Amino acid sequence: MNDSRTNNFIIMLTGILTLVTVMGIGRFSLTPQIPLMIGDGYLTLSGAGIVAAMNYIGYLAGAIHVSRMKQGHAFFLKAGILATVLVTLLSGTTSSFILQCLFRLVAGAGGAWALIIVTSWTQLRLGNNNAPRLSAAVFTGPGVGITLTGVLAWLMACFHFSSSYAWYIYGAVALIISLLICRALPAEFGPVSAHADLHPPVSKELKKLVVIYSLAGFGYILPATFLAQMAHSAFPEGDLAAFFWPLFGLSAVAGVALVILFAARFNTQRCLAAAMMLQGVGVAASVVMQSTAGLLLSTVLTGLGFLSIMQLTMRFAREISTGSLARMVGLLTSGYATGQLAGPLLSSASVAVSGTLNEAIILAAAGLIAGGVSVMTLIQPGKSNA
Repeated sequence: MNDSRTNNFIIMLTGILTLVTVMGIGRFSLTPQIPLMIGDGYLTLSGAGIVAAMNYIGYLAGAIHVSRMKQGHAFFLKAGILATVLVTLLSGTTSSFILQCLFRLVAGAGGAWALIIVTSWTQLRLGNNNAPRLSAAVFTGPGVGITLTGVLAWLMACFHFSSSYAWYIYGAVALIISLLICRALPAEFGPVSAHADLHPPVSKELKKLVVIYSLAGFGYILPATFLAQMAHSAFPEGDLAAFFWPLFGLSAVAGVALVILFAARFNTQRCLAAAMMLQGVGVAASVVMQSTAGLLLSTVLTGLGFLSIMQLTMRFAREISTGSLARMVGLLTSGYATGQLAGPLLSSASVAVSGTLNEAIILAAAGLIAGGVSVMTLIQPGKSNA
């Protein structure tokens, strides 16, 4: 019994640390890096939107690839971690805009491989081992990683590190974590069910959920990408701006904890709808209130919704559909990535037209609220057939 519990804990911790590496560092270290890169003079606010969009193009490509994958899951999990670590380190070697775009493209693809495969592996293993809370805890990984990058960003700001040295620090931490977990990663991991190769048709309700989930990706990505820059604009002097990004990460972890503690008592569909609409309010708060309180409220509400929406969506998908878990997660992640890609592109257009992100952020908030309404009005859980 103790060996089983230890094994379950190792699987959970491996999943969390993988997501810390590829998401919290590999993907979201860009957020605190944007103000540094702008300050170092080789990135503009509109250019930051393009760099971020390249990450999501890679993320979308990686998600589509995994959704069609029939074998080689363990290889691509490790390749995704390795690619993420390498390009994070390499990002410190150049100020070239083109190379930064290329690095973010590779990090996006590697992150998608690792996220989808490690999520599917941990959910399958821990689910079969009757450890639902440990399975749910895996989703804290990106939030823990964001908190870590936020604390590192604050410490580096205190010592006035350049963006180049900051990339090296993030890459070194990602490398250390990846070395710690490499032996615990699965040697083999194929289709998650005996019938996975048959690829049954995707149900209509799951198709609707994929579209709605793309609104979640579109809605949260602007504050998640530009929160540090927004904080630096609001607080150009002192270290207060660095406080908001780790607060976002802690809020994301708290959101997962709330789902673990309370979601089983309520209807998943209603919880998901409420989470999306509440996050929409949070996204809008930074523009509508135009104050420190507004930015604080936006940080907390957007963070609370970030991973809890992901977790609730995966749970709801399993309630309304059947088939390969890896394929299901891949399809949902593809929709999410499509929404994320639209966000930074819209931000570049918003900056070009008005000089601010305000219009894009309000549209993102509207998308989240519309997604929450759609979850309740368009999806009928009883109709799970194609």
